[in-house]
Amino acid sequence: MSKKFYITSAIPFVNASPHIGFALEIVQTDTLARQHRLLNEEVYFLTGADENSLKNVQAANLLNLPVKELVDKNAAKFKELKGALNLTFDDFIKTSEERHVQGVQALWKACKKEDIYKKKYQGLYCMGCEAFLTEKDLVDGKCPEHLIEPEVVEEENYFFRLSGYQDWLLELISSDKLKITPNKRKNEVISFIKSGLEDFSISRSKERARNWGIPVPGDSDQIIYVWFDALANYITALDWQKNGELFKKFWPADVHVIGKGISRFHAIYWPAMLKSAGLETPKEIFIHSYVTVEGQKISKSLGNVVDPYEVVKKYGTDPVRYYLLKEIPPFNDGDFSQKRFLEVYHADLANGLGNLVSRIARLCEKSELKFPEQKSITLDSKVNTQLADFRFNEALETIWHKVTKENKRINEEKPWQMEKSDLQNFLLQSVETIREIAGNLRPFLPETAEKILKQFKGPEIKPEAVLFPRLENEK
Repeated sequence: MSKKFYITSAIPFVNASPHIGFALEIVQTDTLARQHRLLNEEVYFLTGADENSLKNVQAANLLNLPVKELVDKNAAKFKELKGALNLTFDDFIKTSEERHVQGVQALWKACKKEDIYKKKYQGLYCMGCEAFLTEKDLVDGKCPEHLIEPEVVEEENYFFRLSGYQDWLLELISSDKLKITPNKRKNEVISFIKSGLEDFSISRSKERARNWGIPVPGDSDQIIYVWFDALANYITALDWQKNGELFKKFWPADVHVIGKGISRFHAIYWPAMLKSAGLETPKEIFIHSYVTVEGQKISKSLGNVVDPYEVVKKYGTDPVRYYLLKEIPPFNDGDFSQKRFLEVYHADLANGLGNLVSRIARLCEKSELKFPEQKSITLDSKVNTQLADFRFNEALETIWHKVTKENKRINEEKPWQMEKSDLQNFLLQSVETIREIAGNLRPFLPETAEKILKQFKGPEIKPEAVLFPRLENEK
């Protein structure tokens, strides 16, 4: 029986179209899913759309649209990234779906009765985070994540007794039973737990929620808080509420891939909710950093939102995947700029990989040699290890070391000047190297890898269309 691997991305708010920051996350998740399929594991890859946020309601009001119309339109744009970015997700869950509604309400009921209670509360609410903040969370009176002053909110809500899970959470994360990568994010979570956990509100009044979202079981005047609701997607998509076959096979999640802005919800709230409901916790959370654009945080007000559809249309899917995986460090913020994109495209893809493939294909055709058909190719152990540690950039550097080395060998040994027998030996080695390079590129640049493997399958090898044409018009 093959090993299972269940991986998820976060489900983004759909108050707007997808931007390059989410493209990074979904491409990282897809790369890991592809890696584990190549290891012959049974993979389930989930993504989706968070439709029940008050941010979605506000965005719809600004556009004078019904909320459902807005979320349906934007959720479709996120789902269609499957084609634009060549993704392999197995399911796309929307939080308005009946299976999710039923699952969330079932999770609420499954939590220990003593863990959910109702009380009046006044607090500082950040609409960007969709969360209550404390004074110590603020920087100069503002939410450090969204740079806005929270509003004072007072109402009666249901609360989850998070304080009762402090010691358990500390042990869970310190011991790596729930592993958090990278270590600096793990330390941040531990520090937050040690500072003292407070119970958190898990419902909103129907009025403040604008009657949008999932009703609290047995209390139709309250709507379930968006984060209690959204986090449950990881199990509702597996039909846990009916003890479905997918849930029995794939839970607990092997990896949740998320951005650093939502680490508290995933690393603290989510495990505690699962524990209260008697469910296993995820095995690992990989927390990536952010994409800046031309050195600035992505912001609609700055007008610097990069549309992944536009970038793919301009440069192609695999070049975009390559840039995100190679140039954005997995554990630190990284920048997306047109200038750097073109530099990387020409240096690594056009002049590096593309040039290598073209040179060897031309020599193979000219030599009129027959080549043995390729054997099955496994991922390089170093690449595998680097991917297991989420070091996408280093894994690509490992592969590109072979690209550079082979181009150098061609320049130094000048095969075009060789006798036929020497040329045959040279090309046999080069063809095997190119096959290895392409085999290892399958998780990262799947379309390019497939083209190369098809071209170099044998017995005859000849030039095909240029993989990465130079972008002469670009400044």
